[in-house]
Amino acid sequence: MTLASPPIIEGARLPPELLRQAHGGARELTARGAREGSRIAIDSADVLPWLLGADLIGAAALVIEPAWTARERDAVLADARPDVVVDGSPPPPTQVPIAPAGDRHTPFYLPTTSGSSGRPSVLIRSRDSWLRSFAALPLPGTGPVLIPGPLSSSLFLFGALHALHAGRPLVLLPRWRAAEAARAGHGAEVVHLVPAMLSTLLDALAADPALRAACALRTVVCGGAHLTDGVRARLAELLPGCALVEYYGAAEHSLIAVRRDGAGLRPVPGVDVEVREGRIWVRSALTVLGRLERGALRPADPGWSTVDDLGTLALDGTLVVHGRGGATVSSGGRIVAAEEVEAALRSVPGVADVLVTGSPHRTLGAIVTAVVEIDPAAPPTLRDLRAGARARLEPAKRPRRWLTTTALPRTASGKPARAVVTDQLRDGTFPARTLA
Repeated sequence: MTLASPPIIEGARLPPELLRQAHGGARELTARGAREGSRIAIDSADVLPWLLGADLIGAAALVIEPAWTARERDAVLADARPDVVVDGSPPPPTQVPIAPAGDRHTPFYLPTTSGSSGRPSVLIRSRDSWLRSFAALPLPGTGPVLIPGPLSSSLFLFGALHALHAGRPLVLLPRWRAAEAARAGHGAEVVHLVPAMLSTLLDALAADPALRAACALRTVVCGGAHLTDGVRARLAELLPGCALVEYYGAAEHSLIAVRRDGAGLRPVPGVDVEVREGRIWVRSALTVLGRLERGALRPADPGWSTVDDLGTLALDGTLVVHGRGGATVSSGGRIVAAEEVEAALRSVPGVADVLVTGSPHRTLGAIVTAVVEIDPAAPPTLRDLRAGARARLEPAKRPRRWLTTTALPRTASGKPARAVVTDQLRDGTFPARTLA
């Protein structure tokens, strides 16, 4: 029995068992009434077989995030209105193979906004959007790709499908653990991460010379937030010759710009970028088809659009991203970009990660507040933190209030959950210690 490859991998050779599982998933979805144009919700840790099965029949898949609250889950499903919800693992395929349906413009995936700044909303992306993103981010080498987190995260799902599209073996970890990722690095050539994960991975490698010597990683693909020069330098020191590929994107626009080994972020083919009054505007062939609201599609604007990210565009065409416009603190009439402050503070020794928000203030409206996830082995002092802020930030952007915690709450992709921290600080329920 010859089994066709799912269209999203464009004929690349899938591992035989995964291909069989994908056809089993496609057959089961068809038996449940799904067809080309349907929407599938995957409530299972066994994401790839179901998603590739949905792709075979031309259906778009939503991956349910286990960490969503009941309110978030209900809201997402109300907007997505899936035709079929699946759990567990697909059954084995029958003797009748599935013929792939649809074309490059067929809806393929239903991403949700990260939830780091509020209630998730449901978007819809075509195969073409993903395939163009794969082409814009070619993977060097031929070895295995490590995906060290859950496929309910779009960042990790993109990394996994990118690897399969390139015909690369996958090393999957169900959740992020720095020590486990460091051990898995001996059997992988590429890893997909966000900056906070890269920092802790380097900590694990630095703490174990034998583990570092066995590490086979040759490329780090890093997305999702700002990466500091200090982390770049540490990667070069601990893993000499390991290439670093950074990318900037948004759920609504997909991949926007790529930076390779410090050369500056540059828009990818098919993407135009402008900065207007400090905000990044994008016109892109990779943009989502639109947003789902109560099951109805609200089409995306085919022209220029923005998600209110702040940035500057240099004369040589390189892009500098300062952070999400909504992630700001209005203090004394000055608007402070939280992610710009966070990027500066991550360079301070002993800071594992940091989230910046505003604390209410009677006269200033709010004061810049830093919630620092500390390295328990070498926690920074308040003097260290203030010195780091003075060295990297102008006075109005420096935090006036400092809190420490052992672990920031995170989204599935590993980013700090901004909305959760802000709400809990407002309610007085966030477990943090004040530095004075």
